[in-house]
Amino acid sequence: MADERFEDHLRHPRGQGEVAEGAHCGVAGGAVCGDLVRIAIRVEGDRVADASFAASGCGAASAAASAAIGLVSGAPVLEAAKIGTADVASALGGLSAGKIHAAELAADALARALGGAVAASAQLDEAPGRILIAMSGGVDSAVAAHLCAERAEEAPVAVTLELWRDEANDAEGSCCSASAVQRARSLAHSLGLAHLTLDLREAFRAGVVEPWIAGHAAGKTPNPCVRCNGAVRLDAMLDLAARLGASELATGHYARIGDDGLLRAAADPAKDQSYMLAALAPESVARMLFPLGEMTKPEVRQLATEAGLSVAQTPDSQDLCFLAGTASGAFLAKHGGIEDRPGLIIGLDGDELGSHNGAHGFTVGQRRGLEIGGVAEPFYVAATDAEANTVTVGTRDQLHRSEVVLTDVKLYRPSDTVDQARLRSHAPALACRLNGAVLELTKPAWAPAPGQTAVLLSGDRVVGCATIA
Repeated sequence: MADERFEDHLRHPRGQGEVAEGAHCGVAGGAVCGDLVRIAIRVEGDRVADASFAASGCGAASAAASAAIGLVSGAPVLEAAKIGTADVASALGGLSAGKIHAAELAADALARALGGAVAASAQLDEAPGRILIAMSGGVDSAVAAHLCAERAEEAPVAVTLELWRDEANDAEGSCCSASAVQRARSLAHSLGLAHLTLDLREAFRAGVVEPWIAGHAAGKTPNPCVRCNGAVRLDAMLDLAARLGASELATGHYARIGDDGLLRAAADPAKDQSYMLAALAPESVARMLFPLGEMTKPEVRQLATEAGLSVAQTPDSQDLCFLAGTASGAFLAKHGGIEDRPGLIIGLDGDELGSHNGAHGFTVGQRRGLEIGGVAEPFYVAATDAEANTVTVGTRDQLHRSEVVLTDVKLYRPSDTVDQARLRSHAPALACRLNGAVLELTKPAWAPAPGQTAVLLSGDRVVGCATIA
């Protein structure tokens, strides 16, 4: 029976041909494996209105693509979003270990095409209790999905973003690579959830990576995660939620929302991620859910273990997602053309103290990499000048500041409500008052870095954010 189904799709392929007008394409495979599958999907309302494919390489790739087209043609989009590798293989009567790769390619191409088509054209009726859950393939988002599935009136819909693809990266260490998307899709399907993939690579490069590169070139220390959450990925998922008739977007972030609608710090200070979410507009926060906001990381892992989630002990990612094992210097050289350039290390009094390989490689407060000998006490970076290519250093005491000048100030409540500020992701909040674009600190802050985000607080609630100038 398996051979009959396979041969039928091979001899009489479904949907092989031209791409329909308005369809979105997804491609998987290529030079590495020799097989290539392209699937095109057009969505109208809540259904797949048109589907077609093209394939090259082995016959199994063509048969698998045909099987995928047969499964999704005319299907409701949320049913089509449940189709994965196992479903494609089953439609062919089962595949040997040597041919299962073809089903994986077809499933990948289908997921990419469907995600693009749904994001552009789908319009589902609003369903009370329907939740869109952001899944990265890690334990936090998996537990958030599990909790939402238990509490919601209907099964959540999962979405994963592909933000960056670079062969030089460690794909296993990235939360937004093609392999991370595959892991997340497999996990979502194992939970019985529909899963959609959104390819936001162009928007991510333009809105996050290029400003990060430009910031380093200008001698700043930009915070790409705040920019990404505030202007790229969460807004894209909220737009998708609206198309799917979902009232809320849930994520695995450790944060809470107060009764006043403001973003609030998580119960566990060690895992709090409200800093990274501070640029979210209040109207976006109003549509968010943070199921992990009252939990600690050990509690999350314990719940994942009890629920039998395969990612219960998956390590947390440490790098910026687009670095993922790539040194920042190598990344800046490859993608920004910022090469090493020898320059001087000078003291606050103007004395020459040593040399460096490029001011772009240093940030305010940094000590590592300053190879200065013969000094009585350690020096830290006090400032960088990208144009002059100099790094200015001082002692620890010399890097304290009682006032911090801000730019791009964004307030969600009046300025007189600001009573604290956090100047680094996991640094303690500092008592202050906001005077125009200047933070006046009760106690001096150590080494505030230009380009970093200053999160403005009223108690543990986020009332605004700005960039340290």
